Amino acid sequence: MSVNAVGWFEIYVNDMNRAKAFYEKVFTQELAPLHNATDSDLEMWSFVGEMNQYGAPGALVKMEGCKAGGANVIVYFSCQDCSVEESRAVEAGGKVFKSKFSIGEYGHIALIEDTEGNMIGLHSLQ
Repeated sequence: MSVNAVGWFEIYVNDMNRAKAFYEKVFTQELAPLHNATDSDLEMWSFVGEMNQYGAPGALVKMEGCKAGGANVIVYFSCQDCSVEESRAVEAGGKVFKSKFSIGEYGHIALIEDTEGNMIGLHSLQ
């Protein structure tokens, strides 16, 4: 069976309201709550997507003992032109680590820090 390497992602946060506002502004979509009946120390808000479509769904997660921040793993978000989301990230309180640059035939990427200190990538073909 051939599948994409990533089936789900989670971005850990310290302040869910701040992080949720950041991602909703940058990607102009509302996040949806994921309800968890078993763990009161767990709060999750998912990026809306289709499980049977290209790409990987994921969520912002606030959980006791899991600190936000760092660049251990970078999740790349698909964009039409990553410079647009890069600008929105700054407006939403994030920081540009490396502005949009070419990766040759594979398009362009930008690296930004969200309001929680997480490094995320933006990828576009233009």
